[in-house]
This record gives sequence, C-alpha cells and structure tokens, in this order.
Amino acid sequence: MSRTLSALAATLLLTLCAVAQDTWQLDPAHSSAQFAVRHLGVSMVRGAFTKVSGSVQYDHANPAKTSIQATIDASSVDTRVDMRDNDLRSPNFLDVQKYPTITFQSKRVEPAGAGKLKISGDITIHGVTKEAVLDVEGPSDAMKDPWGNMRMGASATTKINRKDFGVNGATGVVGDEITITLDIEMIRPVAK
Repeated sequence: MSRTLSALAATLLLTLCAVAQDTWQLDPAHSSAQFAVRHLGVSMVRGAFTKVSGSVQYDHANPAKTSIQATIDASSVDTRVDMRDNDLRSPNFLDVQKYPTITFQSKRVEPAGAGKLKISGDITIHGVTKEAVLDVEGPSDAMKDPWGNMRMGASATTKINRKDFGVNGATGVVGDEITITLDIEMIRPVAK
C-alpha cells in the first residue's frame, strides 16, 4: 500500500511540475506591441507601446488548451512625436488617466496551419471590451538561453476599428482601422 501511495505522490508531483513548466512570462525587454493607422488617408503612422507584460499557459501537445493574458501600459505609447503622444494619452483618444491599461485575455486557440494559430479573445481598450482574433506565427521551438532559462517567441496581428472602442478623436484625420502587431518573447525561468 505504501508503494502505491508513494507512486501516486510521485506521479502527482511530476504532474504539478509539468503544469508549472508550461507557464511562461512575457519578457518585457524583448516584447513589443506596435500599431499602424492611416493619417489623412495618405500615409501610415506607426507607433508602439513600450511596456508590455503578461503570461502564457502553453500546452505544446494540445495548443487548444493554451491561454494568454497580456497587459499594455497605455501611457507608454510612443510615436516618436511628443505632441502626438500626449494627444493620444489625452481624453481625445486613449484617456490614460481613466483607462491606464489595454488588455487581452484569450478565450479560444485553434491551429491554423503549420506553425500558425488563431487566438480569439477579449481585448479591452478605453474601457470597452470586444472580441478580436489574433493571427499568430509560432510559437517558435523552445530553447535554453545562456543563463539556463527556457525561451520561445511568437508574432501576432489583428485589425480593429478604434471607434468600436469609443476612441473617436480626430475623425477625418486619423483612420478608423488600426493594425496591431505583437512580437513577444516568452521566458520560463530556471527553477532556483
């Protein structure tokens, strides 16, 4: 009986370790969220959010069990023009004092071909939550970095209409369709 209990305890411990090993954190220093929007209908203006965080529960054997949570600090918007960035932070657009974060929480993950996924989830911008679908390249194969941590990466894109989220400033100057690109590096630190 004690052998059976020992075997059961060992199996439970290994299962718990395996589950814990599937938890990855977004590496903020190597992850970014970019956007592109038309200006006056003639050119694309590109910008980024420089503060991105989150976690991924990744199941390599069954990607459909994967879940993703990401948070973007809305005040970290950077278009390389201070006056424009301040306007984007204002109530005219993101109203970062009232809505400091942009979030994404996955609801469904589906394979979309070799090395590709479709991830559906809720994106919240300006206090409004809508469903969005991310087209994902990756994740890459996991590899060990020089410090013993495991890392993998992925890129995702989606398009949204800013007015669906109540971001209505500068109609006719700023386009409504926003292309969002996420380039993320995930890390699973070595156990200490």
